[in-house]
Amino acid sequence: MPIFEFRCRACKHRFERLVARNDENVICPECKSRDVTKLFSTFAAKSGDRTIGSSCAGCGGGDCASCAGRR
Repeated sequence: MPIFEFRCRACKHRFERLVARNDENVICPECKSRDVTKLFSTFAAKSGDRTIGSSCAGCGGGDCASCAGRR
């Protein structure tokens, strides 16, 4: 199951969700709104000491959930 990044249109909260099906309803964990949009993300893969791709290109500022795990 892929992990997608979403942004709530109501409260602007950004979050990630493991989505089983494309038609699955996603709800904002902050305000419980169903008015969310899927964001475009890049992939990252690590093999030994090499990192391929970047999980932070989508946020542009280091404030997404992927960036938070690097701090």
